[in-house]
Amino acid sequence: MSSMSLNTVYTVRATQEDSTYNIHCNITDYLGEAYDTDYCSRPDDDVGLNPTIRQWLRDNPDFQIEAYTPPDPPTEDELRQRMPSLTARQLRLGLVNASISPLTVTATIAAMPAGPGRDKAQIEWEYATTFNRTHPLIAIVGAALDLSDAQIDVLWGAASAL
Repeated sequence: MSSMSLNTVYTVRATQEDSTYNIHCNITDYLGEAYDTDYCSRPDDDVGLNPTIRQWLRDNPDFQIEAYTPPDPPTEDELRQRMPSLTARQLRLGLVNASISPLTVTATIAAMPAGPGRDKAQIEWEYATTFNRTHPLIAIVGAALDLSDAQIDVLWGAASAL
């Protein structure tokens, strides 16, 4: 078994943590395999290749370190995808707490045009044990009840605490 080595440094990017960098580099691992990888180097880490990387940074002070760029904030859709699933109980109690009777949802589904879409919606409503915020049924019923996405988000958040 051989020791690890740092072969080439391609890029060094600052992170939001002081003196912590993401290094895109080529290394040789303990098994002798060489490959490109990304390595997070923290100032007080003395494990693995980090001491070698820190020495490389000291030896190459003119190497360009790319500035930290914060990630774009998540979109509304991404935030909705991250919302927790609700149990059937939580969803129904959340509706009641928002002054929406579950019977209204049942009637809304029954008023959909006959066919597989309505049948699937009815099966989902009656038999699903959990509901995801981004499931099409939520958008369909919400629109039929004249609820905006923001209103559904608030209802969802309140129901998740039940």
